[in-house]
Amino acid sequence: MGDLTLAGNLQHVLVPRTFGRHSTDGCEFSILAVEIWTMGLVVNMQLRPAGAGSTPPGIVVEDHWGTVYTRKGSANLGARHLQYFEPSAPDGIRSLTIKCEDSRGLREVLFVAVPVRQPTTLAG
Repeated sequence: MGDLTLAGNLQHVLVPRTFGRHSTDGCEFSILAVEIWTMGLVVNMQLRPAGAGSTPPGIVVEDHWGTVYTRKGSANLGARHLQYFEPSAPDGIRSLTIKCEDSRGLREVLFVAVPVRQPTTLAG
């Protein structure tokens, strides 16, 4: 992901109630926020490497309808790690589940509610 700014508009920033620490084979991480843009989703994490050769977590995003979003790229910004997914969350989505995958399998790490989108009105 070369350009860290997504095309489109930021619609929501979903922040977990608590910042739990999760671990995979390659690192420990905390999810700081899930951003919903008109062109995709961004999962923003704080990484704590598990040692030499550590790797970012394999994140999977699903919505309450069972849609699995496709990871399109990632970027490291110091200890921060961003993973970008497409498509964006459609209207009507009520929740997103963030999972991580490693040798122990796929497990849930965060569940966030998605606010109802308010229709935009044009000033006339």
